[in-house]
Amino acid sequence: MGAQRKSPSVSRTKNSITLQYLFDLDSRSNVGSKLLANENSGSTSSADSEDEEIMSVISYCTVTYSFDDPSEVASHFDLKRLKLIQLLSIIKTLKKPLEDQILQPLFHMLSSNLFRPLPPPCNTSITSILPDDDDLVATSTAAWPHLQLIYDILLRLIISMEAKDLRDCIDQSFITNLLYLFQSEDPRERESLKNVYHRIYSKFTFYRALMRKGMNDVFLYYVFETDDQRHWGIGDLLEIWGSIINGFTIPLKEEHKLFLMRVLIPLHKPTSMQAYHRQLSYCVSQFVQKEPVLGGIAIRGILKYWPVTNCQKEILLIGELEELVEYIDPGQYRKFAFPICSKITKCSNSGNSQVAERALYVWNNEYMVKMASQAMDDVFPMLVEGIQNNLKTHWSKGVQQLTENVKVMLEEIEPSLYKKCLQKLKFQNSATQLEEMRRKKEWDRIESAAARNEVLLLQQLLHTSVSH
Repeated sequence: MGAQRKSPSVSRTKNSITLQYLFDLDSRSNVGSKLLANENSGSTSSADSEDEEIMSVISYCTVTYSFDDPSEVASHFDLKRLKLIQLLSIIKTLKKPLEDQILQPLFHMLSSNLFRPLPPPCNTSITSILPDDDDLVATSTAAWPHLQLIYDILLRLIISMEAKDLRDCIDQSFITNLLYLFQSEDPRERESLKNVYHRIYSKFTFYRALMRKGMNDVFLYYVFETDDQRHWGIGDLLEIWGSIINGFTIPLKEEHKLFLMRVLIPLHKPTSMQAYHRQLSYCVSQFVQKEPVLGGIAIRGILKYWPVTNCQKEILLIGELEELVEYIDPGQYRKFAFPICSKITKCSNSGNSQVAERALYVWNNEYMVKMASQAMDDVFPMLVEGIQNNLKTHWSKGVQQLTENVKVMLEEIEPSLYKKCLQKLKFQNSATQLEEMRRKKEWDRIESAAARNEVLLLQQLLHTSVSH
């Protein structure tokens, strides 16, 4: 984005830029040398002079730069930063709230700097990006030295002034534009933005429903409309939601339960879920801790969106399932023992050693063992079969060793049942082998008959050919 109006002219100089040079430049541009006066001079100004001072710096700082235009002068960037520092200092030391005739141009200046077109994302798909890779792949914002001060000024205004006094400036359009900025690739900007948005939610109670709906719209659009492209701010928005959920009272409202079912659970679907899984898992666990009966909804949703080929995502979801089992109502253990143990067993047989090892470590969790114990007759045969398959066929020695440890643990829990399941499995394997032998024998018979028929047909064709 280029400058929105002509910036004060300045002659190019080969000398290094000094503070005195900037003072002289400020004087020549007729913006007011008082802005850069020494703060410790001890001199006091009248209210009118202070207002003029603020209006002068606001007017100057409304000018924005693209930071890649050769016609822009670097000294202007430094001077604007000094003025923003001065403005922040003035706002911090104000003895009375700002009047409306100052607030309106001040928020116009803040909006001019904040609300700009963001560059297209450098990565459209992030299936290979891990959660800690943001600093490696994120693009730094060239305007950050200015934007950082803009966010500080905005945050100071929100903290120091009453919500009713800012309602005309921080309106629905302003909040919507803030949401758009969560797509910024600069993690520093998203961190500042998160603090500002959360402060607004806490203080402007009359906007809470609007802000929740706005965040939900971002989530749903990301899940169902973006074809799994990267949205850098999903994790930051979920962090805000985590704080909001933490403040919910019990019993939970129906609106909040619907948010869990219709928004949080579908967020497990995208391939790039690992980029924000930590925040998502925290939000889901908060719901289940408040109302353990919601654990069933969360577990069914996670199993529904279980990946087929994404091993890193499988590892994350195994951990989330294990955590949810700790929070759900023990009365639900028997209900969910079979689907959970079935998925864990399948993962323990995975050809990916990391997935298999993570699934086997689940059995170190006393809650998982307790849940399985509630449905021994249904779960044990499946577990025994999975263990035997690993011991016989898995390529990883580490997985085989962990499997042996799990086998010992299960044998100690129910020795007679384990032995019974093992015998049943051997009988099934024998029956399967006999059936396979029978099928092979029958297939050989069919192939022999087909070969004989082929020979007879060939002889008939030769006989017919000779007779003619």
